[in-house]
Amino acid sequence: MKTSISTYATLAMASLATASCSDDFLDVTNPTGEPLEEYYTTNERLEEALMSAYSPLHWPDWDGTAYNDLTVDAEIMGDDFFVGGSSITDNQHWHKLFNFEADGNNTLATLWTDFYSGIKRTNDVIEYCSWGGGTPEYREKCVAQARLLRIYYYNILWHYYGSVPFYLENLKYPYTATQIPADEIYANLIVELEDIIAADILPMRWPSTEAGRTSKAFAYMLYAEMVMYQNDTQRYGKALEMMKAIEASGEYSLNPDYASLWEESGEWCDESIFEVNYDDNAAQRDWGTSMYAGGSVLPTLISPNGWPGGDGWNAGEDGWGFLPMKPETAAMFPEGDARRDATVWDVTGVTYTERYQDTHLWLKKYRPYSENSKDCPTSKNLNYNNNKRIYRYAETLLNIAELTIMTGGSSSEALNYLNRVRTRAGLSGYTECNIDNILNERHLEFCGEGKRYFDLVRTGYAQTTLVADKYGYRTNAWTPSKKHIPLAQSELDADPTLKQNNY
Repeated sequence: MKTSISTYATLAMASLATASCSDDFLDVTNPTGEPLEEYYTTNERLEEALMSAYSPLHWPDWDGTAYNDLTVDAEIMGDDFFVGGSSITDNQHWHKLFNFEADGNNTLATLWTDFYSGIKRTNDVIEYCSWGGGTPEYREKCVAQARLLRIYYYNILWHYYGSVPFYLENLKYPYTATQIPADEIYANLIVELEDIIAADILPMRWPSTEAGRTSKAFAYMLYAEMVMYQNDTQRYGKALEMMKAIEASGEYSLNPDYASLWEESGEWCDESIFEVNYDDNAAQRDWGTSMYAGGSVLPTLISPNGWPGGDGWNAGEDGWGFLPMKPETAAMFPEGDARRDATVWDVTGVTYTERYQDTHLWLKKYRPYSENSKDCPTSKNLNYNNNKRIYRYAETLLNIAELTIMTGGSSSEALNYLNRVRTRAGLSGYTECNIDNILNERHLEFCGEGKRYFDLVRTGYAQTTLVADKYGYRTNAWTPSKKHIPLAQSELDADPTLKQNNY
């Protein structure tokens, strides 16, 4: 059984499953009316604020306003999946982004709200800890986690929007901050991240009872991701040192069986560096309580509609038909690659209600199983317990291979790291380590995990890969102006100082 702790955030009527500890919920007294300085005086109460800061990790899949799961958001702009749904107007913003024709009214509007809420909450945690409550050791770890979360939230905003308002202390009236260019956002964040890493406060890996917290390994992976996306060659060497530090720690290793990574038993295995925890036990997430603790709606989003039953999923537990896989994606795996059957849910021959762009091929990594929502007391299709994998040790190894090549290191050493990932899948190793082979391996390894689009952008392959397709679904091609998606018109209306991206 999955074990997780879900804590209601005191001031935020939302909750979070962030640490694997027990199945019990901890209800806390709402301190409304009590001076904050008199409330946040113990480790337990500071922990409430910290759990509130973790909470927005759960919101993008469905926050009560829109379905913007980060996996789907990234994959629909890549080259492996269609958008699907009931029609081209179902979640129309995804279809617009897929075809690189988004606008202020068809963009990932709720990501802005979700993650600026997270930034606000992390700032709260840091402020509360500055008041001196709790023990010094707890405050130190609490602040380090909050600062890392804040960078992670900004990192997502930076990836998608580029130029965004930036601040490290909560705003006061009129609640606006200066929008700064994407390169300056990066420059601010990377220095902040380097400061956190230098302080060396968090463990490389938390005990299993605390799985779900940001760690030193999380910080290292976030650093490498940002440096590589920015193509900041001056920091490649430092990023490489961090990747090798993860390896040298002995805390992480490749899971021998790739397929089991995506089972409940594979959550927080030795390969897992960071996951967002979802739990169906005692879930309170429902149609009127989308931001409460519980499971994920992603498996429902990306599975067939009108399922007749079978293959571990009962009839009546219907999906909504988003993110059908392209036939070319299923066909890209070499013969004998164990990742194909773990990635591709091929339901060819099964009769169900076919929706727009249906291919009878679906993403298996996050597919629904009745077992994964059986303990849910509310709406089961909103509460699958599939954790979202963010960073895996396989990525650490491929980062080492790429950064070794990019810094002029030993090609044979880089090849060893590359082939450790490839041979785990049951394939013969490459004979040469180059960027194209590394990108190919990342494509196979992380298919459906939201990394492919950003790999194409950062390596310069987006313009030649993300082009009009033979199906007539994608009629436009990606151009450099598409790197950053449009800001929501509602945000522009609320703050006239914001400037729209030239999309």
